[in-house]
Amino acid sequence: MKDHIVWIVALFFVIPLMGQGHSGKVFDALSMKSNILNGERKYAVYLPPDYESSNRSYPVLYLLHGAGDDQTGWVQFGEVLRITDKAIKEGKATPMVIIMPDANTGKRGYFNSVNGDWRYEDFFFEEFMPHVEKKYRIKSEKRFRAISGLSMGGGGTFMYALRHPELFSSACPLSAYIGALSLDDFKARLKNNNEEFDDSLVKAYYENHNALSLIQNLPEEEMSSVRWFIDCGDDDFLYEGNSLVHIALKKKGVSHEYRVREGRHSWTYWRESLPVVLEFVSDAFHQY
Repeated sequence: MKDHIVWIVALFFVIPLMGQGHSGKVFDALSMKSNILNGERKYAVYLPPDYESSNRSYPVLYLLHGAGDDQTGWVQFGEVLRITDKAIKEGKATPMVIIMPDANTGKRGYFNSVNGDWRYEDFFFEEFMPHVEKKYRIKSEKRFRAISGLSMGGGGTFMYALRHPELFSSACPLSAYIGALSLDDFKARLKNNNEEFDDSLVKAYYENHNALSLIQNLPEEEMSSVRWFIDCGDDDFLYEGNSLVHIALKKKGVSHEYRVREGRHSWTYWRESLPVVLEFVSDAFHQY
């Protein structure tokens, strides 16, 4: 009887401990001070299940939200904790840190403004990345850094990886807004927003913030140093732009994965995309 009691007491303590370490953690209200943007900037982070029990460093995925969301979008609607934990447990993804910045405070978007009075992209590369890669045990080499995002965040993924191919091993734009499809479209958008700038400034900005223009003008070797996974639903209103990017990359000889699945511009679609993204970027982290 005494032995039974001892075993029951032992199990009482052991069973809860067995459950520990099998789930990652998400913190979605973190912040840092930005001198460039002159204020506090929020972000969310996913830490893998073994982060607190190990001393090793991890690869990192920067995961960008879409218009209308903030750093909590992928946490609340994208179910990043559940999906990433499952992918790691099943061996389809390597343990990684996932960083989710807020691009919906002050001005919406991942880029500097046309006239330079708002410099979000400078903040991202000069302040944000150095901050999180110092705060968390993140490997800072290109091989161990990937980027992905949906819609507006897909556009950020395209522009960041095309303009900084030396920083990212993989880029996975999902249902991406690739930028205005023509210079006239971009000028019309500025006009609708009551923004007027010199034509030469507008043209230069458009060419640097349009995936098709960048693909046309960048060397194939630079673009090919990034592994590309492009995913867009067949009923998505951004389907045309993503199709044109696929054709442009094909013509330029840039190897890439291009996926069209049944679906529209919705979280249902992106939740199904995330496990594939995690597996894709993990291949690069492992040198496939």
